[in-house]
Amino acid sequence: MDYSEHLFLLGGAMLLLFFLVSYIFQRIKFPSLLAYIILGVALAGIFTPGELDIVDQIARVGIVLLFFLLGLHFPLARLMNISRRIWKVGAMDIGLNFGVSFLLAYLFGFDILAALIIGGVAYATSSSITVKMLEDTKRTTTPEGEFKLALLIFEDLAAPVMVSFLVGLTLHGVITPGAIALIFIKVVLITAASILVAYYGFRRLDVFVQRYMTREFMPLFAVSIALIFAGLAEALDLSKLLGAFLAGVILSETGTSRELGKMIVPLKDLSLPFFFFWFGTSITLGTGIISPVALTVLVLWAIAGKLIVGFWGGRIYGLSFRGSIRAAFSLVPRGEFSVVIAALAEPVLRVFLGIYIVATATIGVFLFRKAPLLAERLDRRISRIKRKDA
Repeated sequence: MDYSEHLFLLGGAMLLLFFLVSYIFQRIKFPSLLAYIILGVALAGIFTPGELDIVDQIARVGIVLLFFLLGLHFPLARLMNISRRIWKVGAMDIGLNFGVSFLLAYLFGFDILAALIIGGVAYATSSSITVKMLEDTKRTTTPEGEFKLALLIFEDLAAPVMVSFLVGLTLHGVITPGAIALIFIKVVLITAASILVAYYGFRRLDVFVQRYMTREFMPLFAVSIALIFAGLAEALDLSKLLGAFLAGVILSETGTSRELGKMIVPLKDLSLPFFFFWFGTSITLGTGIISPVALTVLVLWAIAGKLIVGFWGGRIYGLSFRGSIRAAFSLVPRGEFSVVIAALAEPVLRVFLGIYIVATATIGVFLFRKAPLLAERLDRRISRIKRKDA
């Protein structure tokens, strides 16, 4: 039977499966995105290429809307304020979790592009997992909660640019100084143009947007801006996600981010699970795992790198010793950004990266839950050692 003949049955069945696995995973307090990935791995073999193509198209819309919503949270003034407060810790985060992971992968024999993708996967803590667990444990308003949210925001800002560079390098196929310079120029140009459009254009639309916010055509307006900028970025051989993010920043200048976000979130919630599911279907377990030793070392460094950033970054930020320890043990989970970057890899490498993401997310959730207890025990032990030395 042609896949187009049972499109509604397929879509309804998949949404029901997403609901069931998400419900089960949330009951056992694990992130839903892991459920979607695992479901994709399990069901990959039963889909035809045509059906997977439909899943892929829906997945693209979901991930574009995710980055668009991300941009809506960052008016230009807030972008500058956050960058000033957290840039030192953010630079440390990039150096340790992207830079060292890239170096380790390269030393284990991966080519430069594969090593860059691995570094990108290793970089960002999962915002969705971390924020959800902060809310569940009522630690959002604590001092370390503020620090973690600031660092997550910095990573959210860096991730679209990083994805765009990796997409550009993947499309060029060859990494040369000229290719890197060209991608850099394109990123700067589209970012500068977006800032100018936001500052001189969309700030003046605030009255129009606020007046018609409750009308049924406003979601059409918002999504059209997101898709147009995503398409423009793709036309420049950059990531569509950078374009979608910049579209969100532009619309945030109307002062209606919260209201626009409420309109778009339901669309994102329906379409984004298809992205993680599609990623799961792209993981071919029969190909084997590239270098289990490298995988083990990189997972261990994923934990160590975030512990260092969380602790020393927390101290730089002004947290207490115990607060810095709690922050350190709360930053390990990788998630949505890691999956986005892993999707750029060759199919064989996706197995490696898929296991890496599931492992770090699972370990990270466990460490997050144990963070207060671990912080208390370490604080007591350090205090005893200091008393003995005195």
